[in-house]
Amino acid sequence: MEIREVFARNLKAARRAKGLSQEELAHRAAIDRTYISSLERSVYNASIDVVDRLATVLEIEASDLLKRRPEKK
Repeated sequence: MEIREVFARNLKAARRAKGLSQEELAHRAAIDRTYISSLERSVYNASIDVVDRLATVLEIEASDLLKRRPEKK
């Protein structure tokens, strides 16, 4: 799995765990909602600054958004 896909999966999981919509996450991180959607679909690469802003809003470490986890079979 590519790192972009890892990030997308982790971002979506962390957002849902916090009970946030894409729109609310985008608002809190000062990012456009369509960009959040694109990140969660692996359309775009996030800059390190965006990763940090999202992690801050989600109250997790930026590295958690990039951590590879075993895939469920």
